Amino acid sequence: MGEPRSAADAPAFTGAGLLARLGECTVAVIGCGGLGSNAAHCLVRAGIGGLILADFDRVEEENLNRQFFFRDQVGVPKTEALAENLRRIRPDVELVLVSERLTEANLLVAVRGADAIIEAVDTAATKAMIMNVCTEQLPGVPLAAASGLAGCGPADAIVTERLSENLWVIGDLTSDVRDGLPLVAPRVCVAAAAQAHAVVRVLLGLTEA
Repeated sequence: MGEPRSAADAPAFTGAGLLARLGECTVAVIGCGGLGSNAAHCLVRAGIGGLILADFDRVEEENLNRQFFFRDQVGVPKTEALAENLRRIRPDVELVLVSERLTEANLLVAVRGADAIIEAVDTAATKAMIMNVCTEQLPGVPLAAASGLAGCGPADAIVTERLSENLWVIGDLTSDVRDGLPLVAPRVCVAAAAQAHAVVRVLLGLTEA
């Protein structure tokens, strides 16, 4: 989203007030793989007070190259493994674990209490479901989604686009693993950090892309 360009884009919070504001906030991270696990640790290091971690899957060895997990956590539910790693960074972070597949029927319950949401899932159908439910039924809750982070394209091709009042999409908006492009750790982490930063900015009142 870039740095403040004018007084209108200056943060409403600075110094201790900024950290206090972030400490009051809860962010829901839907999907705890390459995007979600890396976005989550960025948010914890930024000072976000609480996270809702949602994922039904377990840690797999083949994905360790781009996810914030470790070899001895293979086979552990991703939410539990990620919670363990995040508490090593900040033991006081408040975590809610949702270790089930989210659907239209349970999504709203899962993210209840979130001040912002990060969409970090793999499948197009689930992405669309999350975006539809959140924009229609949670119009006041900011959502940072992802689209286009596969391959070895330049890092500065990862952009943040504001599509509506409370919807941002992060990525190059074109590249897809279905086109045979690999998921490479640095580019995945760039997108994950951009999602986390978009959420931090909007929670501080900085809403322009």
